[in-house]
Amino acid sequence: MLMATTDTICGKTIVKHLGLVRGNTIRARHIGRDVMAKIKNVVGGEISDYTKLMGESREQAIDRMVEDAQELGANAIIGIRFSTSEVMDSAAEILVYGTAVIVE
Repeated sequence: MLMATTDTICGKTIVKHLGLVRGNTIRARHIGRDVMAKIKNVVGGEISDYTKLMGESREQAIDRMVEDAQELGANAIIGIRFSTSEVMDSAAEILVYGTAVIVE
């Protein structure tokens, strides 16, 4: 599956737009990670547990978007965007969306 944040894919011609596709996941923080994050907040530096959690969440959302596109018969997704929102105090949603297309 070809994917791009742009509205075109260099060297390819879009022959059909199939519509909006999306993938999302909602992840909750772990209490143990919160304690370590608060300590890291005092001393500074990257909170690597959260970096890993968010990276895994983005990959899962992308996988779900690709599945959505494949169900429509797409071989590419253009105009990909990410959105993050807080669902509750300890949970966030990662949403990725784009336009499913067929390219040649």
